Amino acid sequence: MNDENREPTALGEGELESTASLLGRARGGEEQARDELMSRYLPVLNRWARGRLPDYARDLAETADLVQLTLVRGLKSIDRFESQGEGAFLGYLRQILLNAVRDEIRRASRRPGHDPLPETQPLPDRGESALEKAIGRERMERYEEALEKLEERQKQAVMLRLEFGYTHAQIAEAIDAPSANAARMVTSRALLRLTELLRE
Repeated sequence: MNDENREPTALGEGELESTASLLGRARGGEEQARDELMSRYLPVLNRWARGRLPDYARDLAETADLVQLTLVRGLKSIDRFESQGEGAFLGYLRQILLNAVRDEIRRASRRPGHDPLPETQPLPDRGESALEKAIGRERMERYEEALEKLEERQKQAVMLRLEFGYTHAQIAEAIDAPSANAARMVTSRALLRLTELLRE
């Protein structure tokens, strides 16, 4: 089934107010806009975070709690966020969440009975995300480094496609591309560049 014909599973539905508009209203102090951003991004981030927090750390904080904390932190510092696009904002939230998960794992690993987690060690987790299954756990750190070397629009396209499962139509809306085909081209070029970086 063509992914453009699937029912959207995240953002990018035409009848929804744009993320840029909601961000602008939230910066102006509108609680309703903040609530809309929370409800819009909560399920997307919950899906992404599922399985990233190991069992031994879950007595300290459940994944859903970390997702909510991420959204609160992200919206609290919204004035420091420069780009107004959906893809950029989701990338911003993803980084906050990834840092929160790593902090929680480090905190849990310092408790008696756990070996400390070195700063450079990838997230130790029983469950693997679809992306981790596709490229292997040991390459996740290299993937993160390569992703950071892509130009911003390409980085967003790769992240939205591989990590969040966006359709090309959803990516087009998120990165302000003129069409799903244009988003497909941006994503394809970004994936080629990412592959080159991983080979280096």
